[in-house]
Amino acid sequence: MIVLSGPKHCGKTTAGGLLAAALNRPFFDLDAQIQKETGKTPRDIFAEGPEVFRKAEEEALRRLLSLPEAENATLAAGGGVIDNPAAMSLLNSAQAIIVYIEISAATAWNRIVPGGLPAFLKTDDPKETHRLLHERRAAEYKKAARFTVNAENKSPHETVCLIMNILKKMDFNV
Repeated sequence: MIVLSGPKHCGKTTAGGLLAAALNRPFFDLDAQIQKETGKTPRDIFAEGPEVFRKAEEEALRRLLSLPEAENATLAAGGGVIDNPAAMSLLNSAQAIIVYIEISAATAWNRIVPGGLPAFLKTDDPKETHRLLHERRAAEYKKAARFTVNAENKSPHETVCLIMNILKKMDFNV
């Protein structure tokens, strides 16, 4: 399994779908899977509490990984999966190739704002909260990832080309 990870709105879902198509593999989006299983959006679940969301995320990932097609799939993980030790343990146990899609905090912020702030950013200083969260998670994603792709100012197609080139160098069957 190839897992695209990174901050909210870095392009995981779009690039993931394109990458899966290029590799002729199934594609899954963890947030979409959570919504399919619960009937609620991830944002609505998170509003019930971060721990409620992290449990739903873990359970959805566990079910996804149990599917026969999961081993050869491409997965777009949620932006905060790095803060879910149980989910990260599942990905590590599945020997997933984790790819960190890196964008700047400013770019992520500019993509988040038009859709409205999620609950975890509704603080006295949402932009600073986001910046600190982005920086902390970026460091964790870099540690967890097999490799990082800088997607700043790149189209989803360009991001996928970068990923494909690295996978080829790893002798991954592309």
